[in-house]
Amino acid sequence: MEESDTPDNQTKKPDHETLEARLDREKNPIKRLLMILGPGLITGASDDDPSGIGTYTQAGAAFGFTTLWTAPVTLPMMAAVQFICAKIGLVSGMGLGGVLRKYYPRWVVYGAISLLVIANTINAGTDIGAIAAAINLLLPIPALALVVPIAVGIVAIQILGSYALISRIFKWLTLTLFGYIVAAFLAKPHWGEVLKATLIPTIHFDHVYLMTLVAILGTTISPYLFFWQASQEVEEELQMGRETLAEREGATDRELKIAEIDVNVGMLFASLVFYFVILASAATLHAAGKTDIQTATQAAEALRPLSGPGATILFALGLIGCGFLAVPVLTGASAYAIGEAFGWKCGLNEKLHTAPRFYAVIIASTLVGMLINFLKIEPVTALFWTAVINGVLAPPLLVMIMLVSNNKKVMGKRVNGKLTNFIGWSTAAVMSAAALGMFLTWGN
Repeated sequence: MEESDTPDNQTKKPDHETLEARLDREKNPIKRLLMILGPGLITGASDDDPSGIGTYTQAGAAFGFTTLWTAPVTLPMMAAVQFICAKIGLVSGMGLGGVLRKYYPRWVVYGAISLLVIANTINAGTDIGAIAAAINLLLPIPALALVVPIAVGIVAIQILGSYALISRIFKWLTLTLFGYIVAAFLAKPHWGEVLKATLIPTIHFDHVYLMTLVAILGTTISPYLFFWQASQEVEEELQMGRETLAEREGATDRELKIAEIDVNVGMLFASLVFYFVILASAATLHAAGKTDIQTATQAAEALRPLSGPGATILFALGLIGCGFLAVPVLTGASAYAIGEAFGWKCGLNEKLHTAPRFYAVIIASTLVGMLINFLKIEPVTALFWTAVINGVLAPPLLVMIMLVSNNKKVMGKRVNGKLTNFIGWSTAAVMSAAALGMFLTWGN
């Protein structure tokens, strides 16, 4: 992303060795890249949460290849927004909640956080239901009976262990999502149609299509990712020994470049999965006339060209992995936002006795979200509607982020450049227009 013409190269005074110093010592380019990857990659992996997989599957099944163009179009939007959020965390030394608390009136703080918590709680609840449905595909246990144990288990791991523990355990399962790439090729789609649908946007101004577009945008550019990205940049600095705000404030050119690479790799990862889930679903489900996907079993059929009868197992493993990664990110983002806004001690690396209110928010958000599963909504339908809700709530939060990132009191000389502003404001405008179009065509 473009930076302003007068970069702020304020130095920091870490107690521990910096990432830049470790990078300077490492000569292996592969190892250097792996050292750079951090919050951005985790954000990208969690972006393909069960809500995303469910939404992309429904889009491909219902509309075939006609929504493929949304993947390349949203990639620069995703990258720009997440880099802006990373930059806010790096430059201010605070998460978004802390920035709002320090520089903005209370109604802005409470309004932004209320939108975030509503979206995150619903999203976490539906993701828990998706994990339960996925386990049900593997074991003869009713999905509803699994909801409470899954929710309690996730909270227990967050309190007794750490998010790093969860990511180490389940990140490999998310790699099964790349099975959609192989499945898409094995389904032998008409590649001329695929290329045309990818490069030439197709927009239908009917309610169902516009609602699907809002869902795609909402699950791709999700509110929880904004707050999570900024807070995790701060967590990274805390791990380097930058305990005080003065030590964390400011960012060098190299720090921002590292964050940009990290974010871009993470968003490219998310976008590839996004694209091929739609493509595989279009080439299998839509081609077979299965355009209305309601259950996890139906959604699993998109992987049948790759694994045949094992499609259900592959789909279930992927959904379990991305669900267990995403739920802590969702509830953690809410806890960071609320905790930072009220000046509490925050962090998934903190213990329960050192940050009790932070963990209380995580517990409450998880348990309230869990209750959504007892409304007897089909899992894939619930995931789709979660994405729609995110698509409606994201635009006002994007406007807030753009205002923060152009505020010289917060960012100093690191306010957005022209290109960053163009993409950021365009993203807010596109998402607002899609949501408005969906409401205007309601009932048609």
